[in-house]
Amino acid sequence: MNKRFLHACIVLTAFAVMAGCASGQEKHAPAVTAAQEEAAARTTETAKASDPAQETAQVSEENASLKTNEGIDPQQSTEPASAEEPPAEQSPAENRAAEEVKAKMLKMKIENTEVAVEWEQNEAVEALKTLCEKEPLVIRMSMYGGFEQVGPVGTRLPSNDTQTTTFAGDIVLYSSNQIVVFYGSNSWAYTKLGHIIDRDASGMTDLLGYENVTITISLEDAE
Repeated sequence: MNKRFLHACIVLTAFAVMAGCASGQEKHAPAVTAAQEEAAARTTETAKASDPAQETAQVSEENASLKTNEGIDPQQSTEPASAEEPPAEQSPAENRAAEEVKAKMLKMKIENTEVAVEWEQNEAVEALKTLCEKEPLVIRMSMYGGFEQVGPVGTRLPSNDTQTTTFAGDIVLYSSNQIVVFYGSNSWAYTKLGHIIDRDASGMTDLLGYENVTITISLEDAE
């Protein structure tokens, strides 16, 4: 009886030991697997760090993919557009011609009498200079209103009309295409061209107040 009991205990003990060993192996198996995976990951990271060319290529591929997704062509040139060409400058000959015109001055005659005029500095006077550059401008005047004589320029000049009260000796542009010379006074919208400075009201009446006259405006060298 004792021998059978002892034998049974030995057998049970042997089974228990075998079961414990199997359980220990199952518990350590996942740990071994995790350790292997961690070692493999470290090996991959080490390989990437040791190969910068591969990492650069990967970044370039990611950037190209990003540009494509945003609708940007990765092959598109990034060179800036060429700047617009500056406007062509005038030639030295053209500059000299313009300076020569500016250096000259306008002169006026009423019939055969030359009068001294103080001309305004505005666009209308500059256009009048250009008009007289090739030949003098001759205008047949007509008496009007008992205070002025008026005549056609033959073209339109730049104007900046303002309400003005004129006096004897004033020269104005009316309606952009007519020159008016006053021997009296009037109030209207004109662009002032100049003033005759060597005649008073009486002298202007002597020149303009009795019959229609012809005026001649020319461009000559300044004295």
